[in-house]
Amino acid sequence: MIAAHELVERALAAGRPGDQVVVIVDDTTHAHLRWAGDVTTSAAHVLDRQVHVAVITSGRTAGVVSVGGALDAAAVRDLVETASTVARRSDAVVGSLPPADHPAAPDWHEPAVTASPGVLDGLAGDLRGAARGFALHCYAEQEVRTTLLGTSTGVRRRHVQPSGLVELTARAGTSSAWVGVDVPDLSDLDPLLDGLERRLDWGRRRVDVPPGRYEVLLPPSCTADLLKHLYRSAGGRDAGEGRTAFSVPGGGTRLGDRVAALPLTLRSDPAYKGLECAPFVVARVSGADTSVADNGLALGPTNWITDGMLTALVHTRASAGGRPVTPRIGNLVLEGPAGGPSTLSEMIASTRHGLLLTSLWYLREVDTRALRLTGLTRDGVYVVRDGEVVGCSTDDFRFNESPLHLLDRVTEVGPTSVTLPREPDDERIRTSMPPLRVMDFSVVGARV
Repeated sequence: MIAAHELVERALAAGRPGDQVVVIVDDTTHAHLRWAGDVTTSAAHVLDRQVHVAVITSGRTAGVVSVGGALDAAAVRDLVETASTVARRSDAVVGSLPPADHPAAPDWHEPAVTASPGVLDGLAGDLRGAARGFALHCYAEQEVRTTLLGTSTGVRRRHVQPSGLVELTARAGTSSAWVGVDVPDLSDLDPLLDGLERRLDWGRRRVDVPPGRYEVLLPPSCTADLLKHLYRSAGGRDAGEGRTAFSVPGGGTRLGDRVAALPLTLRSDPAYKGLECAPFVVARVSGADTSVADNGLALGPTNWITDGMLTALVHTRASAGGRPVTPRIGNLVLEGPAGGPSTLSEMIASTRHGLLLTSLWYLREVDTRALRLTGLTRDGVYVVRDGEVVGCSTDDFRFNESPLHLLDRVTEVGPTSVTLPREPDDERIRTSMPPLRVMDFSVVGARV
């Protein structure tokens, strides 16, 4: 197989005179493990290569072609020629590539970083006999992606992204509980098992909970699931064209508006400790808020919401129109006001009457203009009275909620920590979130 850096150079050299070319090579090592009861039900270790070629013509129209697997020299030339043909049939203008603003990566010629096929063997050993009187199911994955980005304007960037996750689901009688963690590696299952055991114990007593509006406590994972949707819909161009919850009737955006009663800050930073991600734009396709013409642009910290005020939307160079260029970044962090945050346990202890949600599922957007989502609770809705969890709801629930409107009803914020959203993504955004106390959370009906 052609080395990744050599493939990039061959593809760039194959471009037609006058065209600009972007080549992205993703070499990925992926291992996963599924566990049920006391046995491994599936496990795999996969080496994968994906190649993306974008060609921008002198008229600034673009064509993108992506393929997987090993390519020989002829296939590389064919790939570039196909992208050139697609670009000439397109009428979408994307602009031109930026010049290189960073020296070539010193490890440009290094081979891709890989993970050992036995990277999850230790976890499988730890799972044997780990269940404490309950049925235990596990999904875990470890991945290392090495991305090389080269352009005909001289960009030569390389990024290695390790990632991993572990999800555990426990069942006992009619009760179930879920926990998940975002970790590059896992050496201690006990804290996760302790959490599952506590929730199953709460579930021994069942409580009827009628539909209505409740004060709810959201652990960091639930906060992440909701805020991911807010981040995805924060495109500046769509907002300016009146299509999103960040639009102003009659034209313009809500930049500068207060969107949270408390001084919450929502931000992204490629260098955020524990959530490091690519420090430059990697756009494999163009979309409403991404552009292949931005590939290679340096990324820095961006505050989307600052002390409760909306301060930035996602902009490409083309959509910015003189405003700051704020491309999408691969992580998302929500933080509350400084000083003395309560832990989730302390928030439970100070709750007179409310619900503790533990995971959200099947979130789907039903109203783009209002950023309204519908979704389900799953694996435990717990009833809190006078500072204690007194039981588990007999049903899970459907809810309709806007994460943007929800921010304005947050009354308490806990400490921010790295967390795993429960719903999977094709392009995973890593998150660090706090637990939240939210007023008037509408539970619209029980799941049948």
